[in-house]
Parts: sequence; C-alpha cells; structure tokens
Amino acid sequence: MKDFLKMQFLWVMLLSVFTVSCNRTDDEAPNFPEGTTEYTNLWIQDSMRRYYYWADQMPAKPDYHLPVKDFFKSLLSSQDRFSFIVNTTDPNTYPKSVRNLFGFDYAILQLSGGEVVTVIKMVLKNSPASNSGLERGMVIKKINGQAITASNAQQLTESISGKTVIELTVGTWQNGSVINEKNVTVYYGYSLEQPLLSRIFEQNGKKTGYLYIYDFPDGMTSALNQKFSEFKSTGIQELILDLRYNYGGSVSSAAALCAMIPPGISPDSQFITYKGNKNGGEVKRTFSQQIAYDPGSLPFNALHANSLGLNKVYVLTSKSTASAAEIVINNLKPYMEVIQVGDATLGKDMAGFPIEDKRKPKKVTWQLHPVIYKVFNANGEGGYVNGINPQFAVNEFNNLPLLPLGDPNETLLLSVLAKIYSKQGNTNIEGSKVEVLFQSDSPAAGFSGLNFK
Repeated sequence: MKDFLKMQFLWVMLLSVFTVSCNRTDDEAPNFPEGTTEYTNLWIQDSMRRYYYWADQMPAKPDYHLPVKDFFKSLLSSQDRFSFIVNTTDPNTYPKSVRNLFGFDYAILQLSGGEVVTVIKMVLKNSPASNSGLERGMVIKKINGQAITASNAQQLTESISGKTVIELTVGTWQNGSVINEKNVTVYYGYSLEQPLLSRIFEQNGKKTGYLYIYDFPDGMTSALNQKFSEFKSTGIQELILDLRYNYGGSVSSAAALCAMIPPGISPDSQFITYKGNKNGGEVKRTFSQQIAYDPGSLPFNALHANSLGLNKVYVLTSKSTASAAEIVINNLKPYMEVIQVGDATLGKDMAGFPIEDKRKPKKVTWQLHPVIYKVFNANGEGGYVNGINPQFAVNEFNNLPLLPLGDPNETLLLSVLAKIYSKQGNTNIEGSKVEVLFQSDSPAAGFSGLNFK
C-alpha cells in the first residue's frame, strides 16, 4: 500500500531525501560519523519518528549501538506484527518463507484419530515447486529426510527458509493413507506472476462466476477487466471471489476489483480512508483516485463499464487472507452484501510504504517497511486487527485429499455452490473436525512486505 494525496505524496518523497540532521527533531541527539551503525540507526529513528503509526510510543533514548535490525525492533510497538527492515545490498536480510523461496505452502493437520498429516495446500504456477512436480493435495511425509511432527513443524519450516535446495518425500492421500510415495528435490528460485483463475458454473439456468486471485500487484487491471467482461457477457448472477491465499499488495488493484462488482457507485464514491500519526493525518480516497495511483491502470469508467452490478458477493478466506485482500472484504461492505466463507482473515488493517535514503550519493542502504496507516471503509469501519470473521466457518482441510482450486467439489467452493443452488454440501471428513496445527505461510514463518499502493 503506498498512497497519499498528490501533494502529500510529493511531500513524503521530498522529506525522504533530506539529510539526517534535517529529519531530526531532537536537538540533543548525538551526531555520528557517516557509515557507522550509529549513524544508520539515527537515520532510522528520525524516519520512524516522522512516519511510524505508533511514533508516540517509541523510546525516547534508544541504544544507538545496537545492530541495525535489533535497533529497529527496539523502536516497534508491542501492537506491531508487520513492520520490518531490509538492507538492499544484502539479500539475506529480506523476509524468507517457503512460498517466497520455493513457490508452495503446506499445512500440518491432526485428524480425528490423532494422526498428523502434512498437506500441500498451494503451489504457484511456473514456480520451482511446480517445476519439480509438486501439486496441491499431495502429502509431505519427510522434509530433508526428517519426518514431520507437531513438535518439530516450526523448526523444520524455519530450516527450509535458510536453504537453497530441499528434499521432500511426498505421496498421495487415498482412503486415509498415503500411497505412491516418491522423493522430490526442489531448488530455490523465482516464481512468475500468477494468473487469474476463473470458472463459470451453471445449474437450472443460474450462472455463477468464480475468480481466484493470488495477489494484487500493480498493473493487473487489464486482466481483471477481461475476466469481468467475460462474466458480464455470460450473464452471471452470482460471484465467488477466492482470496484464501491472497497476502494483498496494491490497494489500487484492490479498488479496481471492487469497482466492477456492486451497483450504484461512481468515480467519486469513497473507497478508503487512511489514518496516520500526527504527521500523516487522515487521507480519504475515492474509487477513481485510488485506482489512478497505479500508473498502468485502466480508469474507473473503463472498468466500471464491465461492472456486474451485483448486490451480493461471496468471498472465500483463510488465515492467509491479508492486507489489500482484507480491504476488498471490508470496503465492499458499504455498497453490497459480503458473505464470507472459510476461516477468519489474518488481521492486517494497516498500510505502509517503503522508506529509503534518496540522497545522492546514498548514505544509508537500509530500507524501512513500517506500519504508517490504519485503514477504514466508506462507513469508517476498520479495526479488524484480530481478523475479519466469516459468516460461515468452513475448514478447507476437512476433506482430503485437497482438490484443485476451482474444482466444484473442492470444500470451500462446494460449500458456497451448495448455498447458491440450495444443496447440502459435504464439509466434514469422517464427521469430525480436522485441527490445523501449523501452516508454513504464518507470519512467524516470514511475511511478505507491506505495500501501500
């Protein structure tokens, strides 16, 4: 997330090029030689004092002699789960996760009989994982030769995040047991941008559109517009958004999606409010303004021409639904009925933008990603720090093996189609609830950054 009003945005960028002494408001703060850890830490403190949402809670006299990452952590509020810092010259300082490194995520489950099972829940297309033959629904028996248990799950995940190659023993779940076991090697690598996945279901003349959105990068409005053009020309009457693994990204892309669903909105309809500290203040954005902050986006009117004009939308969610994906849920509510199905979302009701040294030559190579704003919808509703709870709680792991996303018999999708077409969906495995013990994409395992766009 990354926007201000245009003048405010320019003001922010200008401030970031000031010298450390210009940023500093504490006349008693010491001066340190350029290039030292203390000099860097002082620059971090000055930047955080100006932008950080909880700036008023920062320590008055921090220890400037701490290592940079430790110093940054010492400034953070106890309420802050998401701020982080990276050194742009050192890839090892960037957040790491199984998804970022290898292109897949898994969940460790405890079945009704006490058995612990590790299932691959998501595999990115054109990723190292998919190139190695991993698929959603596979069961992982071992990681680097070690069997997975409830007690070692987090330790194993953290060990993966430090590797460039991993060895997995995987198999297929069938009738309560794992068959066709094989060893798979997965190498660290880049995952390409993920495509939108859409389906259209029809029964008794009633058409339902399904759209899986992995994330919200800038520049996705043309792809969204194409999908909604297809939905509109087909005459769909119901819409299901699958945001269960969507970490977020560009608020402008999220606004573009929202512009194509409900009736009765205009370019000037309010989309979002950002509330910051005493320096950031409060910033309100209309649909048109927010969409326009993506320089590659289509304008509101072009997108709204393919609006479905629906009064209701279904959204599939999980603990991995975060940030801009949560904004979609919360910020559509003033304009239509939002029926959420699945698990509660992560609870990232905040926004930030990268802060870095813009001086030439650059004197500090560290880049800050702090929480800068809390976000609210057109009715002033926000504050979902504990996540947004679904109206219908459904555990996607209650039926194994996991089916491909978009399959009409996949647990979350089936539960919604059953509601739409008035059928009874099967959402239990052997009549008992499956307990999720650990998920590899939890914030503790490495969270993707904040983007205020």
